[in-house]
Parts: sequence; structure tokens; C-alpha cells
Amino acid sequence: MNSVPETAELVGENLACRRGERVVFRGVDFRLPPRGALVLRGPNGSGKSSLLRLLATLLLPAAGRLVCDGVPVSDDPARYRAVIHYVGHLDAVKAALTPRQMLGFWAALRGAQRPAIEAALAAFGIERAADWPCRWLSAGQRRRLALARLIAAPAPIWLLDEPGAALDRDGMTQLDAAIAAHRALGGSIALATHEAAPIANAATLQLDAFAAAPQDLPAI
Repeated sequence: MNSVPETAELVGENLACRRGERVVFRGVDFRLPPRGALVLRGPNGSGKSSLLRLLATLLLPAAGRLVCDGVPVSDDPARYRAVIHYVGHLDAVKAALTPRQMLGFWAALRGAQRPAIEAALAAFGIERAADWPCRWLSAGQRRRLALARLIAAPAPIWLLDEPGAALDRDGMTQLDAAIAAHRALGGSIALATHEAAPIANAATLQLDAFAAAPQDLPAI
């Protein structure tokens, strides 16, 4: 696998998302540069998770396009997927595996040559549980493990959907530290949250401002 660049710029141009017959949003533009942060806000149903899934290529845009480092994502989706890390609502933890095994599995899927397993466990405070079956983990520990993927196999763009869900105060402190360290090294982050996210120099995208009616886009 080719080495993953340390930084990348992501641009959204006139993006729209359709879920079934409903147009969730339209006309969304943004620029996420290296070291940047984009906080997605809005009430339930406004499209925060849908936009993140679109950025993660789990959904196709109904209109507009994504551009990464000047190259349309649709031209080379494999190249783009190598520079993003998506952590959604589901922790995707296998009950019979240990956290150490899960991190090794995730890192192998990403083709990491030297996965930072121990650093990932330490970054989110799960060293003591590293060799327990994941069925023994609490909801907060499972969330910490899901976030530890970001450290085990680095990528320049993090896409995080409610990353603080189930985290206690220590977990939030560890998450804040991981985000700050990632950005200090040139990484960027797009984050969906209902909470007041204390992220320095973050741009805000209010998704309910881009709401649309079904007739606003042609049938696809």
C-alpha cells in the first residue's frame, strides 16, 4: 500500500444529500484545510450524520462533489479512503476479541505497516483492559476503543460522529488531547455533536440552514 500523506485538504462543493424521498440538505459548501476543524451542528434530522457518511463515501451525494487535494473523490475513491478515518455511532467491537486484537484487526484493514497499538491503548486509557474479551467492556470503554483506532493507524482527516457519546470526564479529556495532537501534526477533523465542543479555531456548519424540500432536486 502506498504511504498515506500526513496532511490533506478536503473541499465540499454544493453538496446535497437525499435519503429516500427526502432531501436532507442541499447547497453545502465547506473547506477543511490541514490543521482545520469543522463542527457540524443542528437538531436531530438536520443531516449531521448523513453529511459525515457522505464524507466517508458511505453515501453518494445527490448533487455537488467532494475534492481532496485538488482531485475529485469520485475520480479515485480508494486514494481518498486512505486519508480518512471515520468513527460513527456504532463501535463495531467483536465481543470475543480483545481490545488489542481489535486494534490490530482495524490497523491491518487499513494496511498500516507499523500500527501504534500500545500508543492507541494508552491514549484512551484502556491499557488495563487491553487483553480482556470485549464483552467485558463498558459502553464507555467500547467507545474509547473505537476512538483508539484513530491512533493505531493514523490518517490525516478524522470524521467523527458524536465521539463523546458514553465518555466520562476523563474520556473527554483524552479525546480533546488526541484531537489537539492530531491537528498539531497537520491533521484535520470534521465533528458532529450536540454538545458545546471546545475546539480551538473551529469553523461551524449549521446543517438546518441547508434544509430542502423533496422537489428541490430532480429524481435520481
